[in-house]
Amino acid sequence: MNTVHFESNSYEWETPQELFNMLNAEFNFTLDPCATNENAKCLKFYTKIQDGLAQDWTGETVFCNPPYNRKQDLWIKKCLEHGLAGYTAVMLLPARTDTKRFHNYILNKAAEIRFIQGRLKFNGAMNNAPFPSMIIIFNRS
Repeated sequence: MNTVHFESNSYEWETPQELFNMLNAEFNFTLDPCATNENAKCLKFYTKIQDGLAQDWTGETVFCNPPYNRKQDLWIKKCLEHGLAGYTAVMLLPARTDTKRFHNYILNKAAEIRFIQGRLKFNGAMNNAPFPSMIIIFNRS
């Protein structure tokens, strides 16, 4: 198996600023729950120490680029629940449509799925990502 598509030295991939700016112009985000002090995209953000999964997101418009590790299911589920509660959560994720997480939490549950053409070059990365990406929008619309 070619593991290059599933492994890196880090599980955190900083969102390209241009992509965030485009999405922020559309959604006007108020919370980045998966950030570091260095890469936060919103004025209000949670770091790993604050554990965004454990925080209350009520009333927030969320931009979520979660760590690309086994906890990703928990982030997707929380964003789905936030959308079902009447709020908006927008996620940047690897486009892995063959996974259980895609079929259990995204397909037929997201308000919209946007596939990104080509491979993103995440901030701080030397090369483009070794995987395709997608934008997932959870809300009640």
